[in-house]
Amino acid sequence: MARGPDGKGGGAGFSLADQLFNAGSVGDLAQEFAVLPGFDEGRFLETCVPGLAGRGLLERLEWIADCLEPQLPGDFPAMAEALEAALPAELDPARHDDDFGRFIHAVHGVLAVRHGMEHPERALDFLHAATRRFSMEYYIRPFLNAWPEETLKRLDLWCEDDNYHVRRLVSEGTRPRLPWAKNITLDPAIPLRFLDALHGDQTRYVTRSVANHMNDLSKVMPDRVVDRLKAWQADGRQDAKELGWITRHALRTAVKRGERPALDLLGYRAGAVTALLEITTPDPRIGTDLCFALSLQSDTALPVLVDYRLRFHRPNGTAEKVFKLTSANLTAGVPLTLTKRHHLKGDATTFRLHPGPHAVIVQVNGQDAAEAAFTLCPA
Repeated sequence: MARGPDGKGGGAGFSLADQLFNAGSVGDLAQEFAVLPGFDEGRFLETCVPGLAGRGLLERLEWIADCLEPQLPGDFPAMAEALEAALPAELDPARHDDDFGRFIHAVHGVLAVRHGMEHPERALDFLHAATRRFSMEYYIRPFLNAWPEETLKRLDLWCEDDNYHVRRLVSEGTRPRLPWAKNITLDPAIPLRFLDALHGDQTRYVTRSVANHMNDLSKVMPDRVVDRLKAWQADGRQDAKELGWITRHALRTAVKRGERPALDLLGYRAGAVTALLEITTPDPRIGTDLCFALSLQSDTALPVLVDYRLRFHRPNGTAEKVFKLTSANLTAGVPLTLTKRHHLKGDATTFRLHPGPHAVIVQVNGQDAAEAAFTLCPA
């Protein structure tokens, strides 16, 4: 479940903000800063911990920075030196994925943005060190806006950095639609040169970011994304299996939209497919499962990518949402039968279900192939 910057989500009573920023994690941070001459752990904790309550996730980061500032040098070069001295050990360089570090260390990025904007070279040095503890993807973006030439020059170098967290920062920090992050004014085509370098990376943590970045770009320049992926196939710098994964992940939104160039690149060509769709739940109700059966058949052998859309009734119209079903290979003349059970969640955080006329629409290789209507009843 997606969680917003308020730190809520994950079920009733759950608070990501409480999980990440609490007396324990702030206490650990205080111990790290205790290496600084004159730093008073007790004073910091007495101020900081009580102020966490009532603040959201990102607000807590700002608050922790507020509480640290009085005990740090006011001059940024000196502050950066102190922050570097207080950094924890680097994340394990032997790992290749899912090594995110601790969110508490994002506070270093907050301070870099607050105080380092007039010292971009020193601030970028610091972010290079800090991202090896926790990603500075949010905090590189203000420097891209204020100091684009200097920051892009650094990112060119960081594409070849020995540390995969630094390499990932290049792709992740320049994403045009990075979740939670501030917008960047950078032309979205400029970072393509970074992705050209990084798509051949041997670390999934990096290539996942490349794929997510390309998926962002597919929403504003779909043709260039497809052309770039074709070029990557031709240059052979990445293992074919990994590049196939990158390509599928990069085109996932384009595929949901049924864009023909993306589907063609993935091998899902347009073709004549007969589809029979049947709703098998007699009286679908909010809070229960909607079940349907689908039969597909083609006169020719054909790889198929099958999605389905739910058309929801709304008081002022309709809305649709795309869901994945399966990918398969049709054998000429042989029916393929699929079944699906879709839970009609009554308390979804992203939208509310309303009783009334609904429909299931099946897409095969980006083309609408069958539709079945049903009436959704109250819970």
